[in-house]
Amino acid sequence: MATKKDFYQVLGVTKSASKDEIKSAYRKLAKQYHPDINKAADAETRFKEIQEAYDILYDDQKRQSYDQFGHAAFDQSAGGNPFQGGGFGGGFSGFQDVDLGDIFGSFFGGGGSRSRSRQPRGPQRGADAQVRYRIEFMDAINGKKITIPIQYDESCTTCAGSGARSSSDVETCSTCRGTGRRRVQQRTILGMMETEAVCDVCQGRGKTVKVACQTCHGKGHNRVKTDIEVTIPAGINAGQQIRIPGKGERGLEGGSNGDLYLELVINKHPHFTRDGNDIHLDVPLSFVDAALGITLDVPTVYGDVSLVIPAGTQPDKVLRIRQKGVKDLRGNEPGDHYVHIKIQTPTTMTKKQKELLEAFKVEDEKSESVFKKFKKLFKN
Repeated sequence: MATKKDFYQVLGVTKSASKDEIKSAYRKLAKQYHPDINKAADAETRFKEIQEAYDILYDDQKRQSYDQFGHAAFDQSAGGNPFQGGGFGGGFSGFQDVDLGDIFGSFFGGGGSRSRSRQPRGPQRGADAQVRYRIEFMDAINGKKITIPIQYDESCTTCAGSGARSSSDVETCSTCRGTGRRRVQQRTILGMMETEAVCDVCQGRGKTVKVACQTCHGKGHNRVKTDIEVTIPAGINAGQQIRIPGKGERGLEGGSNGDLYLELVINKHPHFTRDGNDIHLDVPLSFVDAALGITLDVPTVYGDVSLVIPAGTQPDKVLRIRQKGVKDLRGNEPGDHYVHIKIQTPTTMTKKQKELLEAFKVEDEKSESVFKKFKKLFKN
């Protein structure tokens, strides 16, 4: 089995990095290696590594476990965290959120005698959510307002997220006495050990509800289905995200919702190709027009633009039309429009056309042909 990379190295951050630094690094790398954008063979693998690293390091509890135990904390095949199901012959199976300090205290004579108590959880902001949304090529160029259906949990306005009919219906949990934690004794091969776990009566809240709110039925939140209008800014590119505040995962204990990030997937255009803020277009041209020169009305993403094709233009010549590319999101100058000349040779001709070409050939043979000049390069 391949050795996993250190999650901090995957995101390119230090072990003391803040959550904002972790999120910023993730967004930058996710955009760089997203399979819809990056066509490299290892892009999908790198993207999965980046996603896994972010999922672990952005979650405070998972990050703490990772810092203590490394990848073993999440490797089910290796037994996972040895103190959470599987370690010591399964002696701690079924006990989640175990206080490791109590266990180590028991090992070294502490016997779980610490008198420290934990405070129940306060309001916690919900996690951010992400969805992908597909739009058309020209909608990304010109911008557009779209309406999308979403579902999210909204804090109950009747009980303000408490889940109780009234404030008098909320009381301190009698099992944990408001700490949100409880002491648990467990017999192991090392003897009787005492650990601390989340209170299973109040689920760590430290409070219980006597009479539930009739609106949310004690949940503290309600499921909302609605349509929201989102503005797609002109010039946005594939993989970039639009933030929709407060429509992510619900918060805990009355905490605010996280944000929803709309990641855009952009359909290909049958003719235009985008490279950053530049647009590329293949334009077919007859060999006669290439030889004599011509002025064409060339399609761009903003309409036709007159372009002079100089006489003697060669195949695959690239001509630039300045500032007719994509408008920059930051308000800088737009990109350019590049015209790639694709000269076409006719496969069928009229009798008159053949006669004219034969006459051209006779005149051309009076001087040294292009091929004869080429052959001279191979003579010693």
